Amino acid sequence: MSFPDVAEYRVGLAGYGPAGSFFHAPLIAATPGLRLSAVVTRDPAKAERVRREHPGAEVVADAADLWDRSDLVVVASPNRTHVPLATEALKAGLPVVVDKPLAGTAADARELARLARERDLMLAVFQNRRWDGDFLTLRRLLPELGRVHRFESRFERWRPVPKGGWRETGGPGEVGGTLYDLGSHLVDQALQLFGPVSHVYAEADIRRAGVSNDDDAFVALTHASGTRSHLWMSAVAARLGPRFRVLGSQAAYVKWGLDPQEDRLRAGERPGDPHAFGGAGWGAEAPERWGRLGTEGDDRPVPTEHGAYQLFYEGVLASLREGAPPPVTADSAAATVAVLEAATLSAGTGQVVPVPEG
Repeated sequence: MSFPDVAEYRVGLAGYGPAGSFFHAPLIAATPGLRLSAVVTRDPAKAERVRREHPGAEVVADAADLWDRSDLVVVASPNRTHVPLATEALKAGLPVVVDKPLAGTAADARELARLARERDLMLAVFQNRRWDGDFLTLRRLLPELGRVHRFESRFERWRPVPKGGWRETGGPGEVGGTLYDLGSHLVDQALQLFGPVSHVYAEADIRRAGVSNDDDAFVALTHASGTRSHLWMSAVAARLGPRFRVLGSQAAYVKWGLDPQEDRLRAGERPGDPHAFGGAGWGAEAPERWGRLGTEGDDRPVPTEHGAYQLFYEGVLASLREGAPPPVTADSAAATVAVLEAATLSAGTGQVVPVPEG
């Protein structure tokens, strides 16, 4: 699928919360060939931020106002709006990027994928942590690990005081909670590394007063390949565990600390900025944060690959101009949602739940 080639594609962005303002807008602005043309927000403070940070973008009040102002629509609004807004954009004849999670159910995700195929339009999902430096490093190291029998992955924070908002206090219809928020990243990475999942066991709890969605969860995946993935996601981890501990038949890889790209984007740095990361290049990580590869008593530090979130929108541009596959397909995102659905059911019943084949 391809879109008429133009010198610069106008991008309409629905939502200017953390996803829209810290991730999508800066990465779009840093991608030659893409131009942020319009942003949907009704919040006066956010509208002022848009005008200050992206003076060439028009602020509009409704997503429908994007259809005739855009060549590409990016949906970075609250999770419950992902499916309806993406559906409207596709029906308006526009290619779409949707922030993770693509949908609350695998059925809705697959219906969006079907609609995009029917209209011959690109539909990509922003699973940006496929371009984390530690994840790229782990993919490169897999042959040195031998047969991986256990993959441990954590996305933990220490936030004992709730921040509020729909992710923490909304009902089930908001598709909030740490399982769908942080779990979307961890499950997607596990599927990318070790393939389809046959069974899921999960625990999800509410630990903080005033919170109505899960803020502490654990998910165990049994992959069809035989690998087991153990995934932790939490807002109440007073001491953080390793980001990765990967145990193989020949060696292990242990890595501490999150990829630094999110913090740098929040600080106002951008891919392509020669001064970013202290001049070390976008996505670079300090040697003291490198992971270690080897066995007990015989391991070595391994330089972390440069993280590269900018490759997502470069891939989107290639899809529009050349008909290349989207950088993250809707079908792969639907597989992630199917696992999250099974995890939600398992957490509610205490049972191991099979994952239906897509």
